[in-house]
Amino acid sequence: MAQTHTVPAETLRGFVAGIFAAAGCAEDEAARIGRYLLSANLAGHDSHGVIRTPRYILWLQEGKVLPGQHLSMVSDGPVHATVDGNFGFGQTIGPLAVDLGIAKARAAGLSVIALRRSGHLGRIGDWAERAAEAGLVSLHFVNVEGGELVAPFGGVDRRFSTNPVCIGAPGDGTRPMLLLDFATSLVAEGKVLVASNGGKPVPPGSLVRPDGVFTDDPAALYGPLIPSGPRDAAGGDGALVAFGLHKGSGLAFMCEILAGVLSGGGTSGPVPGGKRSRISNGMLSIYLDPTHFGAQDFVARTYAYADYVKASRPVAGGAGVLVPGETEARTRAERLANGVPLQPETWAAICATARELGVAVPG
Repeated sequence: MAQTHTVPAETLRGFVAGIFAAAGCAEDEAARIGRYLLSANLAGHDSHGVIRTPRYILWLQEGKVLPGQHLSMVSDGPVHATVDGNFGFGQTIGPLAVDLGIAKARAAGLSVIALRRSGHLGRIGDWAERAAEAGLVSLHFVNVEGGELVAPFGGVDRRFSTNPVCIGAPGDGTRPMLLLDFATSLVAEGKVLVASNGGKPVPPGSLVRPDGVFTDDPAALYGPLIPSGPRDAAGGDGALVAFGLHKGSGLAFMCEILAGVLSGGGTSGPVPGGKRSRISNGMLSIYLDPTHFGAQDFVARTYAYADYVKASRPVAGGAGVLVPGETEARTRAERLANGVPLQPETWAAICATARELGVAVPG
């Protein structure tokens, strides 16, 4: 890794919240955005963390994401709802949609919530964790309306976004929560963003150029890289590739159907009659209450199986088996204790945004 600038977690949270407050967000919304962006960094998902601050502020200034929004009910039933996020910040809209799903699942045992037209929802693991803290299993399928970044297996042209899939299960509060959260692209776009700022390089073959040659150069996605400058995926002519060949590509396709078409929002593809003025997230979420399924000992049995899986002997030179969520828990503990490392380019871009808004940079 290149040299990093380390910031105490609470300092970073307050700094980012102050930026959004100065940009016009209400104090509670600004605090919520700061909290969830920091949460992604604490989990080790730097791609969805504070690095997003300059981009979010730009979207706010351009009217592509709106402060102070609430859910609008499109359709409602005992175990389902379709809701519209009205292009509000995902850090506001996400918790509202999750809490609706939790309430319905507690009453009926399960629920399905289709969310459309939300601002960037950030790290989807935050929403599975919110459900797990309420004692629920949850599954989430996400797409980005108008956000083409990923080439389908066998092609070079952008057709999907990074379309994450996330599954979470409740824990006992003493061991890491079981959480699976991954993009259906080989790497998330934010990881290319981190690499473009001097962070950890993406694996070879994470991107494909228009001529069909695979590469790890972020410029294939963003075009020429300007130090501390903005990164716009519209500037490049390459694409991310799906993970797992046809498997990841197939999952990405189905995320478009579940989160885009079924929600009544839209897919990453073109719209009849012209261009979109903004992109937005769709998310189909399924919530399950284990107690309604007769699984009163769900948590104990889940951890017993996790222990069995972890007892598999490590490969030669390996450190042993990790279960989903374990790496995030370790990273969170380390960064809470020692601070959040940021690439110098990332820190410089956040500080530049702060100064433009009259926010003092922490010493």
